[in-house]
Amino acid sequence: MRRKGWIGITLLALWAVCGLGPVWAGVPTERVKETTDKILAIVSDPDLKGPAKEAQRRERIRRTVDELCDWDEMSRRSLGRHWAQRTEPEKKEFIHLFGQLLERTYIDKVEGYSGEKVIYAGERVDADYAEVNVKIVTKTNTEIPVVYKMRTKDQKWWVYDIVVEGVSLVNNYRTQFSDILAKSSFDGLMKKLKEKMSE
Repeated sequence: MRRKGWIGITLLALWAVCGLGPVWAGVPTERVKETTDKILAIVSDPDLKGPAKEAQRRERIRRTVDELCDWDEMSRRSLGRHWAQRTEPEKKEFIHLFGQLLERTYIDKVEGYSGEKVIYAGERVDADYAEVNVKIVTKTNTEIPVVYKMRTKDQKWWVYDIVVEGVSLVNNYRTQFSDILAKSSFDGLMKKLKEKMSE
């Protein structure tokens, strides 16, 4: 389906939230939608298709994702109780490597976009925190629920966790990192991250 088609479906979904007429999405949803629209425009741009344009395409996606994701907060939450034990230089290096890993994983997935519909199903705001509910509808009409967990920082909403089909990205990495740190050291964890990035 062309992009205009699923944008129409998104607007209908927002309309149906309360059944009382047009419903305007809140700021958290608008932040997610703005970034999603930019990324879909990049991966759908004919001038950025093909292997020769891969570096340029990925750099644009990376800059766009950086506008929405709070890598510092994601890193802190993913390292959990081990965060406080780290020095400032260690924290900086971890944020850099972990952010790169997440960006690469995300870019690998969005580059495989082939016309899936994106439906914004509602949001919940509680003071400085919010959750934006999204449904990705595949060509076989399979719905994949995604929740963007957000918080305010510097007067903007930022994503600090993404939950796909009930699985939290942050919790998943925290479990992996805790297992590694239980058997090894922080240097060992950093070595594994660097090896992952070089694959």
